[in-house]
Amino acid sequence: MSSELPRLRITEIFFSLQGESSLVGYPTVFIRLTGCPLRCGYCDTAYAFTGGEWMTVQSILQQVKQYQTPYVCVTGGEPLAQKDCQVLLTELCANDYQVSLETSGALPVSAVDHRVKKIMDLKTPGSGEESRNLYENIDALTSGDEVKFVICHREDYEWAKSLLDQYELTAKCGVLFSPVQGELSPTELAEWILQDQLAVRFQIQLHKHLWSNQPGK
Repeated sequence: MSSELPRLRITEIFFSLQGESSLVGYPTVFIRLTGCPLRCGYCDTAYAFTGGEWMTVQSILQQVKQYQTPYVCVTGGEPLAQKDCQVLLTELCANDYQVSLETSGALPVSAVDHRVKKIMDLKTPGSGEESRNLYENIDALTSGDEVKFVICHREDYEWAKSLLDQYELTAKCGVLFSPVQGELSPTELAEWILQDQLAVRFQIQLHKHLWSNQPGK
C-alpha cells in the first residue's frame, strides 16, 4: 500500500471493549477522528473537537494490526466530517476487519462502503441538535445497521417513539435506546421500554462503568 494514500487527523487509536451497540463487549480497536460540526449538550468527547495528529491510512492500518481482534470501530467527533474517512473505511474492510462506523446522522451515509456496519444517531430534542438530523440517511440503512437514540428525558423518549412509527425503524434495522448518564435513570428508561413493549435494544455505556473518567477507554 502506498504512503501516498490520503491522510486523516486522528485524536487517538486505542484498544478497549466495545461499550455500545449489538457489538458490546467485544475487544475492539477504536480509531477516533478529530473534529465535529455538532455540539450536543451531553457530548463526552469534546476533547476530539480540535487538535489530533495527521496520519496516513497506511500508518493507521499499521497501528491497528498491533491488536489481535477483527473488530475496528471508526468514531469521533464526527468521522464523516473528514472526506477521506471513506478511504479509511474501505481499506479496513479490504484488510478483512469487521468495521463499524459511529456517526451523528448529520452527514450523508449513502457513500459508506456497504461492508461497514453503520451505527447512526438520530439526535433527540434534548441533545440540542435535533435540527441537524439528515432523515434521508434512513433510506441508506440496511438490516445490518443500527439507529441510536440518546434519551435525556421523557420528552425525548416520546419523540423517539414517534420516529419508530413514522419510519418503521424496527423493521428496517436495529434500534438502540440509551439514557444520558447522570440525566436519566437507566432503570426508568428500561421500565418505559417494557411498559410500551418496544422492539428496541436498551443499552448503557459499558465502558463508563468499567473505566470511569478515562477518556481513552
